[in-house]
Amino acid sequence: MSPERSAVPPPVTAVLDASSRWLPTRLGEVEDRLREAISPWQGSPLGEDAGATLAAGGKRLRPMLVLLCGGEAGGAAAVRAATAIELVHMATLVHDDVLDQAPLRRGQPTVAATSGRLRAQATGDLLLSRAFALLAEAGDARAVELLADASVALARGELAQRQDAFDLGITEERYLQRCRLKTATLFECACLLGFDDGRLRRFGAEVGLAFQLLDDVLDVTGPPERTGKARGTDLLDGTVTLPLILAAGHDPGIRGLELQGLDAAAAEALCERIAATGALEEVRSRALAMVAAGKRALDDGGLEAEQRQLLELVADGVVQRYS
Repeated sequence: MSPERSAVPPPVTAVLDASSRWLPTRLGEVEDRLREAISPWQGSPLGEDAGATLAAGGKRLRPMLVLLCGGEAGGAAAVRAATAIELVHMATLVHDDVLDQAPLRRGQPTVAATSGRLRAQATGDLLLSRAFALLAEAGDARAVELLADASVALARGELAQRQDAFDLGITEERYLQRCRLKTATLFECACLLGFDDGRLRRFGAEVGLAFQLLDDVLDVTGPPERTGKARGTDLLDGTVTLPLILAAGHDPGIRGLELQGLDAAAAEALCERIAATGALEEVRSRALAMVAAGKRALDDGGLEAEQRQLLELVADGVVQRYS
């Protein structure tokens, strides 16, 4: 079953339109497998919440990377791995919303908001368990190990973010390490699940890090109808990001602010203050350099022409999504 075009974000649509027929077909198979993974719980509260999480959609960048790195020959194993990594990603979003007490995700009420924290936590646990069950049932030990390592990194990154909450003294290096753990690692894992290759590992790591930097820019710029959440959400939950770190270097008065005292209006005003320093342009420039480095990692040869073209389109789509 091919994915519905109206539900696919433009950067992903560009990749699908440029690809041979096998890629949209495989992505459709991933969607089918995602539904199958939670179908045994249909009719139950957890099944309802898991279904709502799936129905909320998403860019499906991580499963797309698995499929592209595996190539047309990847077959059923690549579809299975792509499904598993998206289940893990979905689980982390549900768990993040519990920790952040987020009311909205992609413009829709979160599971935590509609069903409560405990049920949301259980829903995330269900999605996570289904990811590993899917791989274990097929005896894919390598995929289990790769995804387990990435999941540990995600947990470490989340813990680091909690430890750093509201701390305007954290360094840029600390922030970047957190982003590598929380975001880039899963992009890297997606590439390796497709094909174990150092060039693809570097590509995934660079593009994943750029993705997070640009997402942090978007939190400052908004608007809510585009991001699906209130402008300055990171500020309100105490997440210190690179735009804020760099802005504080340009405007020392920012360092004296008490983030824990911000309300929605004050967070929006601080977003304007951050933008006025030029920090957003600096972060965008760094993200573009990371995307360029990721694309250069593909220069060593060995990839099929279409495979390389589509991976570069994915990288360009990360930038276009936030332009």
